[in-house]
Amino acid sequence: MKLTIHGAARQVTGSMHLLEVGQYKILIDCGLDYEKDRNIQMNEDFVFNPAEINVVVLTHAHIDHSGNLPTLVRLGFKGQILCTSPTADLTELLLLDSVSIFMRKAHKGNKHNRKGKFNSGAQPLYLQKHVMDTVDRFVTIGFNRPFQVSSNIELTFIPVGHLLGAAAAVFKVTEDNGIEKTIAFTGDVGRKNYPVLDDPQSLPDIDYLVTESTYGGRYHTTGKSVEETLIEVIEKACIKEQGRLIIPAFSIGRTQSLVYSLNKIFSNGLLPAVKVFVDSPLAVRSTEVFRKYHYLVNQEAQEFYQKQGDEFEFDNLTYVENLKDSRQVSNYFEPCIIISSAGMLDGGRIQDHLYHNIQNYYCTILFIGYCAKGTLGFRLLRGDPIVHIKDRELSVYATIKQTDVLSAHGDHADLMDTVKQIDKVKLKTVFLVHGETNSMQAFADALTEEGYNAIIPEKGVAYDLN
Repeated sequence: MKLTIHGAARQVTGSMHLLEVGQYKILIDCGLDYEKDRNIQMNEDFVFNPAEINVVVLTHAHIDHSGNLPTLVRLGFKGQILCTSPTADLTELLLLDSVSIFMRKAHKGNKHNRKGKFNSGAQPLYLQKHVMDTVDRFVTIGFNRPFQVSSNIELTFIPVGHLLGAAAAVFKVTEDNGIEKTIAFTGDVGRKNYPVLDDPQSLPDIDYLVTESTYGGRYHTTGKSVEETLIEVIEKACIKEQGRLIIPAFSIGRTQSLVYSLNKIFSNGLLPAVKVFVDSPLAVRSTEVFRKYHYLVNQEAQEFYQKQGDEFEFDNLTYVENLKDSRQVSNYFEPCIIISSAGMLDGGRIQDHLYHNIQNYYCTILFIGYCAKGTLGFRLLRGDPIVHIKDRELSVYATIKQTDVLSAHGDHADLMDTVKQIDKVKLKTVFLVHGETNSMQAFADALTEEGYNAIIPEKGVAYDLN
């Protein structure tokens, strides 16, 4: 058995790991590498032949884990893509959205020739056809139900929180000599007591673990609940100052948890009613997926549904779908909350809302997620006094705030718990991926102190799992 980390090695994005059992090749995740954003075409430079991959296992829908699947299919992959049912539905939405983003960037950055084709170097990474070809390859598996991948490889999905349908992939491999080996890939690990989602389940005892390390060495803020944090911000921005609160949020996962938290606040009379706009077509469609798989939300959300109704719907909430209505939100002059994507401000309708409000002294912008270097969100959090939005340089007069209470990633303690629940005697090696270098090193140091063999693998290096 051999393991090669082809993505998210000593960086956060582009998760892609190759597990070889004899001649059988399994690709775990196939995400877009945002480090290559300046030349998105670099994502098609696979160092292996896509046609030689037998099967893909997808841990969850987020683009840094799923976003390069259509490229893999376009370049020759013919096998199945194994995932949970919610992951299949959410991934389809995200991949189609990626096509739209590719097309907008291509049209914006390139002039068309007379034949209507893009100039060289501006082609989208993949098109809608490739997404639908990819969706056709999905085979869905339930949680905690062993699935026979091949005659000697068994796969089990273990819930890990983080996102609806997200799973750790646990493989049990029987080699030709009859020796049984086990390896698990966490995907992204969620946190305990997160709105809407169940807590991560413990992993079984295994020989090898490939785990994310996003929050290695870092801890989430404690002392205030999600509701308490939101109440404090809303009370100041929308009630005392009679202004507006803009919350950039990823459409899938983060928005649903935020809407549910706001529902609890207003339904329980903890604040006077404030108008809430969710301005994201993708959020509308993905919320329907959350409703479809309502049996997978946590017990608290299910009890809320039984007592008070749909946790993603309340009186002062409006979902905005078309662009005309989105523009009308800017003309709503009463205090309000606007939730829009994208979370890092690198595209989407959120840029329109910022364009009209960044110079508004009575506007507060609340970040509830990570912003990568180089994004508009990163520059605002850094405190830049002037930012570039929609071809204009604008002074920042709005109040900028940030909270991690809605981060869907487990922190250092959660990551350590994930490992510690596994029998230390049996666990031979822990491979750390999906994190910035300092986070990985902090996590590795902590594991080493506890007596584990922790490795920060280099990209493309093969490890024999003896």
